[in-house]
Amino acid sequence: MTLKVGDKITDFTATDSNGQTFDSKAFIGQKPVVIYFYPKDNTPGCTAQACSFRDQYQDFKDLGAEVIGISSDSEASHEKFSKQYKLPFILLSDKNKSIRNQFGVKGDMFGLIPGRVTYVADKNGIVKMIFDSVLATKHIPKALEAIKRLV
Repeated sequence: MTLKVGDKITDFTATDSNGQTFDSKAFIGQKPVVIYFYPKDNTPGCTAQACSFRDQYQDFKDLGAEVIGISSDSEASHEKFSKQYKLPFILLSDKNKSIRNQFGVKGDMFGLIPGRVTYVADKNGIVKMIFDSVLATKHIPKALEAIKRLV
């Protein structure tokens, strides 16, 4: 399955960086969301992307949106990454890649590297924008622009 613009995000659960169970129903369908899939904690591109989301996080919050980052790293890796860079948003561990598969996020470089894709959904959980690019820091302005159009 591959989510497309106009599709509704289906429910999912995962473990966050604090070891707590995250239920998508608490956010998706309640408020606008930015869900970004990234390859790996503590790599140059992923760190730049996470820090850019961090630096603009208040802009997203001011518009009523939540930011959620997802990779296949462990909860412990996410916790360390989140603390080291003071990331204020949710990081989810998708070790078995079930959420990545649910969204249809493909790998880059012949599937060797997990893909970097950002989804923006409205308060009803309907996908309004998908941005697929290896250029890590380009995702933040695209997502913010999409959220601004929603509110």
